[in-house]
Amino acid sequence: MKGVHFLATFVFLAFAASFAFASDPSPLQDFCVAINDTKDGVFVNGKFCRDPKLATANDFFFPGLNIARNTSNPVGSVVTPANVAQIPGLNTLGISLVRVDFAPYGGLNPPHTHPRATEILTVLEGTLYVGFVSSNPENRLITKVLNPGDVFVFPVGLIHFQFNVGKTKASAIGALSSQNPGVITIANAVFGSTPPIRSDVLAKAFQVDKNIVDYLQKQFWYDNN
Repeated sequence: MKGVHFLATFVFLAFAASFAFASDPSPLQDFCVAINDTKDGVFVNGKFCRDPKLATANDFFFPGLNIARNTSNPVGSVVTPANVAQIPGLNTLGISLVRVDFAPYGGLNPPHTHPRATEILTVLEGTLYVGFVSSNPENRLITKVLNPGDVFVFPVGLIHFQFNVGKTKASAIGALSSQNPGVITIANAVFGSTPPIRSDVLAKAFQVDKNIVDYLQKQFWYDNN
């Protein structure tokens, strides 16, 4: 009997936690297929929604996450998203996926944040050095080396990264607690913003010479998303 009570309590807490920590609002209907043209829109919840009677299987489908992408770019990685932009049926459901492919010998998913989502990452192949940094004032770095089948969690909003430390290609699947988690790549945002942040501001923030900031702002900041 104690086991039954424990199981019931565990299930209740699991459901309660899922509601308490969801990043996106709870849906107000069974589903809400996102559309760009409001002419046929019926409900509004995150995006305009198609009349549920007009929904099709393709609204909930996205092919090809099994396919490795080309990682020949400056950072040696590429992110393939499967969020509400690719799967309109995800609208209001508070979840999405990404596939990340890494080149051998140092493919990097650069330090970035997801402002609206926690991420849970599963390694498919290769060996990844991953980590995140806690908020001020500790700024504690928490890292782990992951192998195929390993899982790691990146809390919502914290700066995190993945780096291929193996001699072969690597890949991983990430699940995020938002239909549209957003991504802010730190280097791109700080040194590649449009218009640029004043170099004297960045020089003082990073405690470096202004010429270094000028040099960094002239670089091409590749976006792997």
